[in-house]
Amino acid sequence: MLSQILKITKRSGFPASIHKFKSFSCDFSTSRLALAAVNSKNEVPSTKLYINGEFIESSTDRWIPLYNPATNDMITKVPETTTEELKAAAETAAEAFKTWRKTSVLTRQRAMLDLQLLIRQNMDKLARSITEEQGKTFADAKGDVLRGLQVVENACGIPSSLLGETLEVSTDMDTFTIRQPLGVTAGICPFNFPAMIPLWMFPLSIAAGNTMIIKPSERDPGAMMLLAELAAEAGIPKGVLNVVHGSVDAVNFICDNEHIKAISFVGSDAAGKYIHARGSANGKRVQANLGAKNHGVILPDANKNHTLNQLAGAAFGAAGQRCMALSTIVFVGETQEWLQDLVERAKKLKVTGGFEPDADLGPLISPQAKERVERLIQSGVDQGAKLLLDGRNPTVPEKYKKGNFVGPTILANVETHMECYKEEIFGPVLVCLSVDTLDEAIELINKNPYGNGTAIFTNSGSSARYFSLNIDVGQVGVNIPIPVPLPMFSFTGSRGSIQGDVNFYGKSGLQFYTQTKTVTSLWRKEDVMSNRAAVNMPTMR
Repeated sequence: MLSQILKITKRSGFPASIHKFKSFSCDFSTSRLALAAVNSKNEVPSTKLYINGEFIESSTDRWIPLYNPATNDMITKVPETTTEELKAAAETAAEAFKTWRKTSVLTRQRAMLDLQLLIRQNMDKLARSITEEQGKTFADAKGDVLRGLQVVENACGIPSSLLGETLEVSTDMDTFTIRQPLGVTAGICPFNFPAMIPLWMFPLSIAAGNTMIIKPSERDPGAMMLLAELAAEAGIPKGVLNVVHGSVDAVNFICDNEHIKAISFVGSDAAGKYIHARGSANGKRVQANLGAKNHGVILPDANKNHTLNQLAGAAFGAAGQRCMALSTIVFVGETQEWLQDLVERAKKLKVTGGFEPDADLGPLISPQAKERVERLIQSGVDQGAKLLLDGRNPTVPEKYKKGNFVGPTILANVETHMECYKEEIFGPVLVCLSVDTLDEAIELINKNPYGNGTAIFTNSGSSARYFSLNIDVGQVGVNIPIPVPLPMFSFTGSRGSIQGDVNFYGKSGLQFYTQTKTVTSLWRKEDVMSNRAAVNMPTMR
């Protein structure tokens, strides 16, 4: 079947400039060195491609090894999809669009209804894949799936979401709008939410009448492969959804291919800026969610017990590998005295493999990620921060001794010039600053280049309102540490946390995946009776 698809006539170029952005893959050069070892050992199962409704073994000779982060045992090898296979996916998606776009909105709604049911029924299976490949605790992995499922459920309302507008603009003259699909769209996904982020992308795009190519992270593609199976079971036709793998070459292809009209990306700053620039230069729509440095502000009138519990969960959950992790705390006034209580709560969190029933934190995604987090912890100490809780080398069960574990870590007396403050650590590390007033806290946060999320903890409605109106951050929580909106709204990160001006999911997401067509029509009542030609320019009356 694949041979029938591979009728390619045009070759795309892949400039070498992208290779300087190593953030596409954690230590991409190290993965390259490991390819030869993978190729010589065939006992490890391979991850398939999904093209034209079929799961296909790649013909590549370049493979990326994937390790369980809790043990560093190799569990699969992921292909660097060949140029011919990438072209096949794009050609297939372009051909499928010709018919999929013509299906009724009720047909597409039915597919979403069936898909959301199948995801709910297979939540544990998806979560197990996430825990094995990404390292999240099993409970957290189920939350990953649930938050993506909510976007699918929202896409089930696509008939109402696609309603246009109509206005009689003059006598016998009407103007109305139609929302139409773009064509082939693409998604490039990060490692930290293997189910949720793909579900931010392909269900809404497909429900709007587009086709899609998804490139999951090469570090944990298993959840997306399961979602592809469920999409096929839900009745998504062949070619409407395709899944490819890889890193630099696959990303370049998506940015360059003439069939792809829009790109959704979530990931690191360097990669996102590159994709936005290259995709936009090729005339594509691009939305890119980038890095973050999310601050929580603690006022003296906050509920202490609630606040400390929320801080510990938001800072250390998912081992801090969330773009919305509350990684930075700004203590106002005497609240800095709460620090020791926060340390005691953090000490109680259990660091172990994600399948352990009492697990609070699992491992980081890779040895390189662990090394980077530990380096940033040490940089804080070297630059004058006080290490109140050191999570390096935590105690874990013997079978996890080779895992990528870092425990909860708290750095106090942090200043804004320190590397541990300026960098997004992306690990279970909480950096703590102190100010005297709420205005100082607002000024500090607004000077930070990122604008993904922030939170304030207070029992004062006026303080919360003042903070919400004056803070220059896209998503604000009041006594809520991770204020990610539900899918009837949109993910509204701002400033340095986003490239492109249209946000993910909700109304903004649908706007991104559709284009508006305006039709103005004239049906004169006189034409029913008259046979005289009209030769003058129509006028509004």
